[in-house]
Amino acid sequence: MRKQLLTLFLALFSIQAFSQGIISGRIFNPVNNEPVPFANVLVLETEFGAISNEDGFYEIKNVPPGLYNVRASFVGYKTATAYEVQVTLARPVQLDFELQEDASELSEVVVSSEFSRSEETPLSVRKLNSNEIERYPGGNRDISRVIQSLPGVASTASFRNDIIIRGGAPNENKFFVDEIEVPVINHFATQGSSGGPVGILNVNLIKNVDLIAGGFPANRMDAMSSFFEFTLKEGRRDKMATQLTLGASELTLSNEGPIGEKTTYLVSARRSYLQGLFRLIGLPFLPTFNDFQVKTTTKLNDKTELTFIGVGAIDNFVLNQDVPDEETADERADRLYLLDVLPIQSQWNYATGLKLKRFRENGYWTFILSRNMLNNESYKYAGNDESSEDNLLFRYVSQESENKFRAENSIFGKGYTLKYGVNYQYSRYFINNFDRSTLAASGQIIDIESTSNFNQYGAFISGSKNFSNDRLLVTGGIRMDGADFAETASNPLNQISPRVSFSYQLKPNLYATANAGIYYQKPAYTVLGFQDNDGVLVNEENDVRFIRNSQLIAGIELLVPEKNRRFTAEAFYKRYSNYPSSIRNGIALANLGADFGVIGNEPVESNAEGKAYGIEFLAQQRLFNNFYGIAALTLVRSEFTNPNTEGFVPSSWDNRFIVSLTAGKRFGKNWEIGARWRFLGGTPYTPFDVEESSLISNWDLRGQPILDFTQINAIRLPAFHQLDLRIDKKYFFENWNLNWYVDIQNAYNFQAEQAPLLVPVRDDAGNILVDTNDPSRYQLRFLQNTAGTLLPTVGIIVEF
Repeated sequence: MRKQLLTLFLALFSIQAFSQGIISGRIFNPVNNEPVPFANVLVLETEFGAISNEDGFYEIKNVPPGLYNVRASFVGYKTATAYEVQVTLARPVQLDFELQEDASELSEVVVSSEFSRSEETPLSVRKLNSNEIERYPGGNRDISRVIQSLPGVASTASFRNDIIIRGGAPNENKFFVDEIEVPVINHFATQGSSGGPVGILNVNLIKNVDLIAGGFPANRMDAMSSFFEFTLKEGRRDKMATQLTLGASELTLSNEGPIGEKTTYLVSARRSYLQGLFRLIGLPFLPTFNDFQVKTTTKLNDKTELTFIGVGAIDNFVLNQDVPDEETADERADRLYLLDVLPIQSQWNYATGLKLKRFRENGYWTFILSRNMLNNESYKYAGNDESSEDNLLFRYVSQESENKFRAENSIFGKGYTLKYGVNYQYSRYFINNFDRSTLAASGQIIDIESTSNFNQYGAFISGSKNFSNDRLLVTGGIRMDGADFAETASNPLNQISPRVSFSYQLKPNLYATANAGIYYQKPAYTVLGFQDNDGVLVNEENDVRFIRNSQLIAGIELLVPEKNRRFTAEAFYKRYSNYPSSIRNGIALANLGADFGVIGNEPVESNAEGKAYGIEFLAQQRLFNNFYGIAALTLVRSEFTNPNTEGFVPSSWDNRFIVSLTAGKRFGKNWEIGARWRFLGGTPYTPFDVEESSLISNWDLRGQPILDFTQINAIRLPAFHQLDLRIDKKYFFENWNLNWYVDIQNAYNFQAEQAPLLVPVRDDAGNILVDTNDPSRYQLRFLQNTAGTLLPTVGIIVEF
């Protein structure tokens, strides 16, 4: 028996010690899809390399398992580098390179950059690859959390994934997957905003992600703070492969491979068991989520490529009324308060799309047809007693669906590019809303069922040109958008969006950049489709408008390609106008969105203004000598006007000071350790109106306190900081790989102070006590509200 075990051990050891991996792929020109023959491919800091054949294919054999940077180059083309390529024994690495022709014709002033700089977006672009996303400390393989390491990006101290870019609200971001818009990327998303506790996208399928925080290209529309461009991997062309991920809260299965000679596929499905964990620790709410993704790529011929994607999620949120065995008086008050406030919710959404790309010698046409839908349902009974409809506080059912078409033509000439295109969108918004709590003070009941349809249309043209011996790059564009949701918005001439960017090469690898632009975004469908009890589209009558945002950006960028380093500094100024404000509460909707529920389902006027300005610094070290890191510092102010206040007041996203430090080190035998530390200045909040909240008539109909909007964001919370740690260990075997990791969020258990809760005082039986001095009021008290707990996660990833 000992001899057999020794033989097995030696066999496993020999597999890891002497078996080798393979890197293979295709090198092509992305302008015309033609192969680049005889290009050099090098595994940096090794002796391994290869040359592509006449069809652009290459293969590098005998590469030991590990993490490498791989570079492809050819005379007359810009060098491309793929960072952190994981080589294993289970299967060859499929690594394709896009090499763009260098218009400079080997001019001495142009130095190839190891950090991709796009002519269309020469500034405010941050990039992350799949390996950076997967191993990010505290991210738990969730792309929305990983993005928080980048400059200009803030987050909330709670467990939500709200993405706040340069002082803008979470609903000012747009997400594209392989150029197809996916409006919802988080489970339990807040309708009319974004965010949620868990991301939908499976990082196993993501090749890279670009965050464009300013200087937006003209072919992107309907956002004011950022665009996220997710690129999914292409399915394997050689054979089927599977990945199984077992985490603390979910199980994920991914599969990829060929379907015939012309088509490849990727597919992923995830099932959570988070509700079991929440029940075990006695939380009063039990969330369940499921999601799926699919991508197929079909090479119809050498010049035509068809891509299909599908993304979807199913979410359910129920209450847990079990009483924990042991709880303090404050824990009991907190639990009963949440049970009184939280609704029972279900939500599902999907996005599907087809992209047809038709290449020619000097460019390509892109045609995109897509559809997405969000179904959101919730209800709440007083005291959670569903035995009688008289106890119903509200019932909300809403659907948003969009059908979109976009056509773009990209032309690439010597030293210039030109793009133009058109887009059209048909949308349907349905709502069935019964609500006796929102307007309780006025004695009104909301009872609405309606369907609204909207058309949106737009066109753009943009171009870029090199001057001054290619030292100066000028990029400009203009687009117009219109929609029939109101009179002013229906005329595209009212939404003309010019933009221009400059990038000047001061010396090799040192660039000065600048941008100016005007951008528009339509309000949420909850605003556009809001009707009163008489069936009148109230906000159409109020001539609600596209929100306008004017931006100025200036920066400097230094690249150190030989050490994979990048340093940037950018100053920005954003000025908002036509922002919707609530007629009921007298506040700008820009201050809402970092909570569950629905934003904008009310009458508004487009009369609020805002501004956000600041400066951000970035120092990034891509993998070099087994070390990587990102240091980001942002100083930002975010302010808005409100009809209830005079002048500008801090917005709900006014962090003022944001620091994110991330670093990691790879050790021998495939061990890796990473850490992230975040610091965010405290955000302001609006206090409760104790007098109005304590009235029995108000509390019984609302079940929660009323905010005092005359003191909008008058109080500021203390600063928030958190340390996250991660340990990874990989094993490579002949036909499969094993990776286990430990991810520790909030390692020193920092308790972030949040706005205090205003809760009723109860007797031992749980009944709310009446104020003895005023029988028309309940007794209320403030309860300290903190967020943050030490949260270790163990995960296992198996590939075969």
